[in-house]
Amino acid sequence: MTKLSPAAPTPDSLRAAIAALKDPASGRSLAEAGLIESIQVQGGLVQVSLLTDRANAARMEPVREEVERLIAAEPGVKNVAAILTAHKAPAPAAPAAPASAGKPVLLQDVRAIVAVASGKGGVGKSTVSVNLAVALAQMGLKVGLLDADIYGPSLPRMLGLTRKPEVRGDRMIPLPAWGLKAMSIGFLVEEETPMIWRGPMVMGALEQMMGQVEWGPLDIMIVDMPPGTGDAQLTMAQRVTLAGAVIVSTPQDVALLDARRGVRMFERTKVPVLGLIENMSFFCCPNCNHQTNIFGHGGAKNEAARLGTEFLGEIPILLDIRTAADAGTPIVATDPDGIAAKSYAAIAKRLWEKVSGAGDQKPGPRIVID
Repeated sequence: MTKLSPAAPTPDSLRAAIAALKDPASGRSLAEAGLIESIQVQGGLVQVSLLTDRANAARMEPVREEVERLIAAEPGVKNVAAILTAHKAPAPAAPAAPASAGKPVLLQDVRAIVAVASGKGGVGKSTVSVNLAVALAQMGLKVGLLDADIYGPSLPRMLGLTRKPEVRGDRMIPLPAWGLKAMSIGFLVEEETPMIWRGPMVMGALEQMMGQVEWGPLDIMIVDMPPGTGDAQLTMAQRVTLAGAVIVSTPQDVALLDARRGVRMFERTKVPVLGLIENMSFFCCPNCNHQTNIFGHGGAKNEAARLGTEFLGEIPILLDIRTAADAGTPIVATDPDGIAAKSYAAIAKRLWEKVSGAGDQKPGPRIVID
């Protein structure tokens, strides 16, 4: 007799499985209270978004956990992530800190988590993230590298990784490369596959890469953030204890204006800004060593001084940096004695001093923007 395969889960069948759970605030069922915002199903992976407000978030946490338990027991479900999203009623502008959000803090075995961010795309933030992570690993540290850019993951190409991560039980094993551990949504999908996801799906995927990956104890994790100030930034600020953020900019005024927005966002989420990096700072001719300031020079340094934070260093614009990244061989590893690698290494050393307390200097003051 042929054994029938279980029916694939659908949003309607999963909604029915959790509809009777009670809203602790009103006593009504989740369905009656209209708190099941969305249920997304893709190949056995399920994302549930539950509406709540800030005041009720802690009381909703057991409900969120029960939603995950019930849906995980449904036939055909391989993995499930339930998240609490802001209620549709007006809410305070400043997101709550991780401890007050009612959810467990993720990545507690990581000594320091540093977000590398920018206010806009095209400033070379991912290249900076990869090379800083490799430079930190070369210092003998246990390093993780998380690609939080769900829509445009670039770490697989820059690290030279094309295989999928191993799954043990319900946890993925990060891929090793260049002395560090790495995880990216790009490991799970084809390189040219567009991620056409709404915000809750993005937040759920990011939470899974933090909470359902066997990272193990790490000295430091570098998080390559997507450009802008959206869902991924808020998820990171709410679900992990960030040691701080590094803002990457190019020298021109337009990039610096966007960098200020990045600074503002982290300050509003109570994440300290560790400093600014000026990428593509100058071009050094490989033939005569003449320096040309293609995009201007020193803009990020001046901006750091204006904001009262530290200027961490400048990275030149070099063809070798780009070709090494495209080849999956970070310049820090392939040309450790070159000017670019030395620049990255100096910034990585200072960054570790700041987050570990090993440096003689104290971190710069918190930036407050009125």
